[in-house]
Amino acid sequence: MQFDLKITDPKSKARAGVITTDHGTIETPIFMPVGTVATVKGVHQSELKDEVNPDIILGNTYHLYLRPQTSILEQAGGLHKFMNWDRNILTDSGGYQVYSLSGRRKINEEGVKFKSHIDGSTHFFTPENVMEIQRSIGADIIMAFDECTPYPCDYSYAKQSMHMTHRWLKRCVNHLEKVPPKYGYNQTLFPIVQGSTYTDLRKQSAEFIASVEAEGNAIGGLSVGEPAEEMYAMTEVVTAILPEDKPRYLMGVGTPINILENIALGVDMFDCVMPTRNARNGMLFTAHGSINIKNKKWENDFSPIDEMDITYVDTMYSKAYLRHLFASREMLGKQIASIHNLGFYLWLVREARKHIIAGDFATWKDKMVKQMDKRL
Repeated sequence: MQFDLKITDPKSKARAGVITTDHGTIETPIFMPVGTVATVKGVHQSELKDEVNPDIILGNTYHLYLRPQTSILEQAGGLHKFMNWDRNILTDSGGYQVYSLSGRRKINEEGVKFKSHIDGSTHFFTPENVMEIQRSIGADIIMAFDECTPYPCDYSYAKQSMHMTHRWLKRCVNHLEKVPPKYGYNQTLFPIVQGSTYTDLRKQSAEFIASVEAEGNAIGGLSVGEPAEEMYAMTEVVTAILPEDKPRYLMGVGTPINILENIALGVDMFDCVMPTRNARNGMLFTAHGSINIKNKKWENDFSPIDEMDITYVDTMYSKAYLRHLFASREMLGKQIASIHNLGFYLWLVREARKHIIAGDFATWKDKMVKQMDKRL
């Protein structure tokens, strides 16, 4: 993988760059639609490509390991071929899913024992077998195995967990060298900074992660319930330490406003289930604020879903029609809303890139944050 940093905004830390992998280029900053189980929920691959048009999507190691299982993915030739996606894929390590299974897992130095949410069967993740699983999945960018601590988190536990994540990283790096890629293209490992919301721990973790000299780095353990101000504070601490010539990925973030604020702090890559999850519940994101399309006020509003015409659905269908689909519980409503929200997120990061290059990102960002922080 190669990262070319093109320009940094003069009034913030926002960056525009290009990541190049064997599956193509990724212009940053970038939002990665979440395709947890080999599908971005409710969106056909053709519409994902043609309308949302992301350079990269995300898959989930935990879920793909359990179903369809790595043996099926290997028979298919990897996740790209299995889901008919010829662009970039990133897989997370399963650490966040293990964190979310707090009542169904046990963590020790060796790894994590957990019970499947599907059938209750018992499984064990270690840094070594998670590397092997991600080799079988075949994503272009893969994550080191880590522990994602909850919020709030006791300082002593956060410190203990952080050091264990660092030890796990060494095991990931060592084992990955022994297990070559399976499908004829390269894979790149990103380590993950942890440390909860403690400044000294975040500094220690960022310094350790930077010392590994990986080709890219991730920031984990945020967007887990902490106030946005704490997220931004921790991100600022970490981006000041992580190398400038490597891409920075803030995992699981977030709202459109979160994304713009973290771009301003020097983050390059984002993912979140919010655009599709909110879409399925009738919540639409726009440049002028959010819309609950289920509200009666849209019942006879025949204007386009979004007059900015970000994707074809925005001008093809009216707000009244989309509200009708939700009221009728038609699947098409969720699909249209999902395409719109994903399209909006990709539009937002691409507009951010344009303004970084133009040199007026900070002014544009402040204006957009005010506009988007409204309910229409």
